[in-house]
Amino acid sequence: MFTYKKMNPIAKRGTEGLSRNYQETDDLTQADFVLVRSADMNEVMIPDRVLAIARAGAGVNNIPLDECARRGIVVFNTPGANANGVKELVLAGMLLAARDVVGGINWAVSRADDPEIAKAAEKEKKQFAGSELSGKKLGVIGLGAIGVLVANSAVHLGMEVLGYDPYISVDAAWSLSRSIRHISDVNEIFKECDYITIHVPLTDETRGMIGREAISLMKPSAVILNFARDLLVDEAAVVEALEEDRLHRYVCDFPNPGTIGKKGVLITPHLGASTEESEENCAVMAVNEVVDFIENGNIRNSVNYPQCNMGKCESASRIAIYHKNVKKMINSFSAVLENYNIANLSNTSRGEYAYTLIDLEEELGSADLDALSTVDGVIRVRIVC
Repeated sequence: MFTYKKMNPIAKRGTEGLSRNYQETDDLTQADFVLVRSADMNEVMIPDRVLAIARAGAGVNNIPLDECARRGIVVFNTPGANANGVKELVLAGMLLAARDVVGGINWAVSRADDPEIAKAAEKEKKQFAGSELSGKKLGVIGLGAIGVLVANSAVHLGMEVLGYDPYISVDAAWSLSRSIRHISDVNEIFKECDYITIHVPLTDETRGMIGREAISLMKPSAVILNFARDLLVDEAAVVEALEEDRLHRYVCDFPNPGTIGKKGVLITPHLGASTEESEENCAVMAVNEVVDFIENGNIRNSVNYPQCNMGKCESASRIAIYHKNVKKMINSFSAVLENYNIANLSNTSRGEYAYTLIDLEEELGSADLDALSTVDGVIRVRIVC
């Protein structure tokens, strides 16, 4: 029997498929794994019993990743599960910035009691007309799951698309339309593009990456779209540029007092991944990842441990060893297991941490389990099956 705790409400579709071997608990100290969305776990005392944390979403800045890695707690996320929902809102943001739809709606509501509103509309509509997206340049910073979908969709809207991502994956590159111009200098996007959308994770390197210097390179007619993380953009610099007509629009999904109601700012209340479909996709993916890890020891989409997949656990004993990424660890494990027949083994690493799965044709004895745990550099050992 395994127990789990939900730190936030999770779409029922994610947990309804769990077998009878899984039971929900309200007590974190009794949880084998945790499901979380936006709850801040950085100040939470995470018990040693917890084996994994699965984030139903992409961003993981609400989870203490380094601490979890040091303690052998694998953190998962769900990249791509909410990508379509965010993509559609980014496209809506571009359209709202291009055509003053919001202003037009507000004007119509304000004249609700005017019997001559139809005639008045013909006179006033020019102020809300705006421009079309077709033929404009879009710069996409970050070509992950969301960025690729936005870029490809913009091509179909008739836009010229520039993409920037120095760390683009092979899968993303294959998915990218051949019409998209992949550039190596992000400043080209700042200088050339009419619309600039950012889709990168928040790190020390990316924090405030769109600030005064970047804005100084942009056209006065440029539109910045931020549906990734608020701190990627220096919003004080953006507001200042909007007030001085050095920027046309800022469309953002993260409301705060510094931007709401300011000139040229369009704010949505964090709607990007809030569709029913996105929430269900994230919940299902998070649960599937953590169940595969609990039952088989496999790691897919972890943000603090390496990927590892040895399929379904069908051996007499499968051992999961979390350890430092140092030399001769496999030799040390083999020495402890010299009296066992090793049927399969996988060792993968990520930065300073590594993960080893070992299938044995005999059950591992308790004394040998203890011996593995005391190998220098080992963080955690678990008998998976």
